[in-house]
Amino acid sequence: MALARRLCWCSAKIAGSSKPFASAPCSLPSRRNVCSSPSMRQSCMSAWAIGQYGTNEVLRYSEEIPVPTVSSPSDVMIKVHATSLNPLDVLMRGGYGAKLLKLRRDPLSVMDSGCEFPLVLGRDVSGEVVDCGSEVTHFAPGDEVWAAVPPWKQGSLAEYVTLTEYEVSHKPELLSHTEAASIPYVASTAVSALVNAGGLCRDTSSDKRVLITGGSGGVGTFSIQLLKAWGAHVTVTCSQNAEGLVRGLGADEVVDYTAGDVAEQLGTMEKFDLILDNIGGDTEQQAMGLLKPWAGAKYITLVTPLLLNTDSMGLLDGAVNAGFTLHTKAIQNLISSGVFYRWGFYVPDGPALDEITKLVDAGKILPVVEAQFPFTQVPQAFQKLEQGHARGKTVVRVTEKNDRQAEELVQDACREAAESEQDMQGSAKLQ
Repeated sequence: MALARRLCWCSAKIAGSSKPFASAPCSLPSRRNVCSSPSMRQSCMSAWAIGQYGTNEVLRYSEEIPVPTVSSPSDVMIKVHATSLNPLDVLMRGGYGAKLLKLRRDPLSVMDSGCEFPLVLGRDVSGEVVDCGSEVTHFAPGDEVWAAVPPWKQGSLAEYVTLTEYEVSHKPELLSHTEAASIPYVASTAVSALVNAGGLCRDTSSDKRVLITGGSGGVGTFSIQLLKAWGAHVTVTCSQNAEGLVRGLGADEVVDYTAGDVAEQLGTMEKFDLILDNIGGDTEQQAMGLLKPWAGAKYITLVTPLLLNTDSMGLLDGAVNAGFTLHTKAIQNLISSGVFYRWGFYVPDGPALDEITKLVDAGKILPVVEAQFPFTQVPQAFQKLEQGHARGKTVVRVTEKNDRQAEELVQDACREAAESEQDMQGSAKLQ
C-alpha cells in the first residue's frame, strides 16, 4: 500500500488539507511584491451581528451585512474560513467598552450620537486572501493567513474581513484553519503582556520563574507554551480537572485553586520574577507578596478598569480615573517592594504572529481547541463560552464547504490509488 499512501499524501496537499498530514515538512511562504486582485463584486455577505447591546438574544444572522472593502493601499481582504470566540466577545456583546471603541472607530462620533450598529463580533480569523491594496507587499490573493481583529473593527463572525497588512500573518502550514483560528488573539494578547509589559523574550526568559493565574483558558494555555519555548519555569493556578491539560502543555508546577487557600499554597514556593494575572480581583492583592522584592519583578494584569471606567464615567473622566489608578498602584508597589505594576492589553501585531508561526511549525506551540461549532450555531458557541471554566478555545467553522470538498477529494484519491494498486497486483499474479 505504499503507492496508495504516497498518492493520498500528494492529493491531500493539492486539496489543501493539512490536518491529516501534520508531520509533513513545510516552509514559510516567501515575501513578495504583488498587485491587487479585482475588486469584490458582491455588496453583501453573511454574518452574525448585533443591532443593540444585550444578552445572547441580540445575536442575529444576516445575509445583508455590507462586505468590507479594500479602501486603503495597505488593506488586505480575507475570506474567513474559521474564527474563535474570546471572553471579550461576550463582554462587547453586552456593551463593554462601547464608548471608547466607538470613538476609536469614528473619531467624529464624539460630536454626535452616530450609531455603531450593526456590529459584527469575533476577534480571531484564519482564512484566505482575496484582495489586496496597491501597496501591499507581503501578501497576494490565494495566500492562507491568520490574524487577530482589533476590537474597534468589524469582526470575523462573517464571510469576509478587511485588515491592514501589518495586522496579518501567513498561517502556519501545519495547522488547519480550525486549529489556526484558536491562536491569534490570545497570542497577540500574551505577547503584548509578556514582552511589551513584562520585558521577557526568547533571550531573557531562561530560568525566570513565572506564575500564570487562570492558566487553563485561551491566554493561559498559550502563555504556558510560549514561556516554555523560551526556557522559563512556569507555575499555573487552575482547577484540578484542568491539571492534566496544563501539565501536558509544559507547566512545571500546578496549584489547584479549589483545594484550599491558593495564596498559602503559592507562599510556600520560591518567589516569582513575573506574574501574569488573568483573573483580577482579590488575586491582585495576594500576588504582590509572591514576587521577588527589589529584583525587578513585574506584576501584569489583563483585568483593567479602563473600559469599565469610560463606560460608566464618560470618556474623559473615565480615562483620567483609570490613569490615576494605574499611576498610584505603580508608585506604591515600586516604593514598598521594588515591584513593577503594569497593565496588559491586546495589541495588533502581524510581525509578532510571524514569530508565532515559526514556533508552531517547529512543534513548540500547539492549538488548544475545546469545542467547535458550525457557523449556523454561533449563539450556542456563545452559550458554551459563557459557562466559564474554559479548557482552551471555542472555534466557529465559518466556511465548511471547502473543507468538505477537500476531504472528498482526498477520499476519492485514496480510493482510486488503492484500486489502482490492487489492479497492478492482480496483473502481476496473472503474469
